[in-house]
Amino acid sequence: MKVIDLRSDTVTQPSQELRRVMSEAVVGDDVYGEDPTINRLERQAAEMVGKEAALFAATGTQSNLMGLLAHCQRGDEYIVGQAAHTYRYEGGGAAVLGSIQPQPIEMEPDGTLKISTIKNVVKPDDFHFARTRLICLENTHNGMALPMDYLTEVKRCAESFGLALHCDGARIFNAAVKHQVAVKELAAPFDSISVCLSKGLGAPAGALLFGSELFIKEARKWRKMLGGGMRQAGILGAAGLFVLEHNVDRLADDHENRATLQRGLSLIDELTVETLQNQTNMVFVSIPKGADGHFQQHMKEQGVLVPEGTRLRLVTHLDINAADVQTVLSAFNNYFNT
Repeated sequence: MKVIDLRSDTVTQPSQELRRVMSEAVVGDDVYGEDPTINRLERQAAEMVGKEAALFAATGTQSNLMGLLAHCQRGDEYIVGQAAHTYRYEGGGAAVLGSIQPQPIEMEPDGTLKISTIKNVVKPDDFHFARTRLICLENTHNGMALPMDYLTEVKRCAESFGLALHCDGARIFNAAVKHQVAVKELAAPFDSISVCLSKGLGAPAGALLFGSELFIKEARKWRKMLGGGMRQAGILGAAGLFVLEHNVDRLADDHENRATLQRGLSLIDELTVETLQNQTNMVFVSIPKGADGHFQQHMKEQGVLVPEGTRLRLVTHLDINAADVQTVLSAFNNYFNT
């Protein structure tokens, strides 16, 4: 039985073609700057995203942390959403390793930070306060693509205070496909952006940090300090090149499968399905409290893996096709309607 794993888009398996490409990668020592595949990945990806330079990292968490450390000094502060990945799910790295103070604020339902709230929390130029240096956004957030007009608005706000703007763009390509624009259009307002290769795009590992040449030079120093300087990294770099070439446009299939899944789940009375604007590849659905645990076991027996708890995040990805979605809906219906 095929296992349909809806827990995340990080669970994808590399195809045979991707494995072949990785095995045939031309490699060198990336710490010396001599890995030709990594160099090509960074060069081509930077052009694709519309930034001067890029730097390969092991993970999105590492890439985000490199970005924060390159923007901020000890005692500086960054403004971030309460539920944002860089604040909530990355181990407090900026504070622990960089002595950078987070200023978390509430996020709006669409994943934005209210401009008026940002303005209210920017610290005065006074030695009593941490120095506000950076605004950090996330696109997509909970699968929602940030509104296009908001990016222009928040850039204007950042410039008015002399702040840099960073994007945790782990799934920025999902947002670009959703808005039907080139990814460089979404990246343009930001001084830096981190992109995961191992989420919707389907690489087994890796992320990229983008910015100016000077910014990436500073980030490279931090990458070394964080233990991210790898040697023959071109094996992973080849995977990055492959997924950027083959797996961007097909994200639309994941979005379509998400929409089909959401519509089908909405027909089950016992479920509460959240309908969110600009949604890409995630469905949020709540099951009755008494079903927790027993429901997950039922789904597992049907060959479907879902998260624990009563509010479920179901994520579509390249290993899930239209037929799999129907299997998932049948498993839900079998539980609640029998």
